[in-house]
Amino acid sequence: MDYRIEKDTMGEINVPNNKYWGAQTQRSLENFPIGDEKMPKKIIEGFAYLKKACAIVNKNLNKLDESKTDAICVACDEVIKGKLYDEFPLVVWQTGSGTQSNMNINEVISSRASEILGKDFRVEKIIHPNDDVNKGQSSNDTFPTAMRIAFVLDIQERLIPAINVLKITFENKSKEFENIVKIGRTHLQDATPLTLGQEISAYVDMLDKALNQIDDAMKYLVELAIGGTAVGTGLNSHPDFSPMVCEVLNTLTNTKYAFKSHPNKFHALTAHDAEVVLSGVLTALASNLMKIANDIRWLSSGPRCGIGELNIPENEPGSSIMPGKVNPTQSEAMTMVAVQVMGNNTTVSVAASQGNFELNVFKPVIALNILQSIRLLSDTMLAFNDNCAVGIKPNLENINKYLNDSLMLVTALNPYIGYEKAALIAKTAHKNGTTLKQEAVNLGILSQEEFYSYVKPEEMIAAKA
Repeated sequence: MDYRIEKDTMGEINVPNNKYWGAQTQRSLENFPIGDEKMPKKIIEGFAYLKKACAIVNKNLNKLDESKTDAICVACDEVIKGKLYDEFPLVVWQTGSGTQSNMNINEVISSRASEILGKDFRVEKIIHPNDDVNKGQSSNDTFPTAMRIAFVLDIQERLIPAINVLKITFENKSKEFENIVKIGRTHLQDATPLTLGQEISAYVDMLDKALNQIDDAMKYLVELAIGGTAVGTGLNSHPDFSPMVCEVLNTLTNTKYAFKSHPNKFHALTAHDAEVVLSGVLTALASNLMKIANDIRWLSSGPRCGIGELNIPENEPGSSIMPGKVNPTQSEAMTMVAVQVMGNNTTVSVAASQGNFELNVFKPVIALNILQSIRLLSDTMLAFNDNCAVGIKPNLENINKYLNDSLMLVTALNPYIGYEKAALIAKTAHKNGTTLKQEAVNLGILSQEEFYSYVKPEEMIAAKA
């Protein structure tokens, strides 16, 4: 490979001649050969939006000339469009402030912007990575800002649409199945009836609440650290820099959630409680998806020796040895995602607790885990929707069999004969393997006509005055 010599405050180092990055990126690449987890693309995108906004604000504050600003903006746009992604090779497992990734984007934008202005960046960088691209900034305030831009964008572009897709499918299923009366189950035991539509309506509300909880988390996540520089004092940054950058970011990103300057930069640099709140919301969603997936795979279990109240799409062979076996694979994938998200939440919570004095130095791992949770949840909801939820159908034969065989229909008799007599009927029917009606009559408690007038499953699905 052809190399060039780049310099930084540590001295000289060889850098691949065909790369825009500089000395600090190269040092990180060589010093941290740890794992395969690259800095997430969304963080790079967030950085590019931030560097563009900072350049525009510095120009408006008469701290950066127009030609440099324009070149930086063009370079940032190329990063946002993904054209330069190969220029960001650094792993997550680097300095905990994300300094090397901040310098990675500073160096790439510096070189590309110099090139845009007609210079060979290998010979001369007329746009300096620190003095121009990083003007008025520190890694300590840019990385947490880029993180939050990334989170907000990914939630708006990926997670919220995925939630809504699955929510709409369950809304349609709830309406479609609103008149199908089935037996309920609590403690994995028979309980009183409800409709299949009512059962699925819980899933709709879970997803609706997830959207509300995301909105709640956003109130804290939109507060940006930019302008705090090294320790939160704003040294080397203009007093109006932070709110001006936020205003430009809102124009550039056009998000539903408006960014604003964090009211206390000392808090912004050293703590990530907003990220813990967001991770908690993602975990709550994961918990509900776990419940939904488990319900559906239990209700579709069988086809002959399980519950079998639902039929789900048969997508692929389920066994390499048992011919004809089909498994609830989408449920299994979604429950594995849920477990991963719960584990990610633990990592985020512990990492956020490690703010020492003026800086938390676990930022990259927080970014990695939250973005992975967003991505996995979004992907699994879409896959589950397309390959399972839309194809759910009721098995009416099994639903009616379980409903009519259930001993818990006896609950409808409580207001008429009391709990003790109703329990005697149920226990006797269970012991003898008979029906509730048979034992109610045999025990002389009710006539057949009275039993049928009281026990009507279709009237047991709602409260009565």
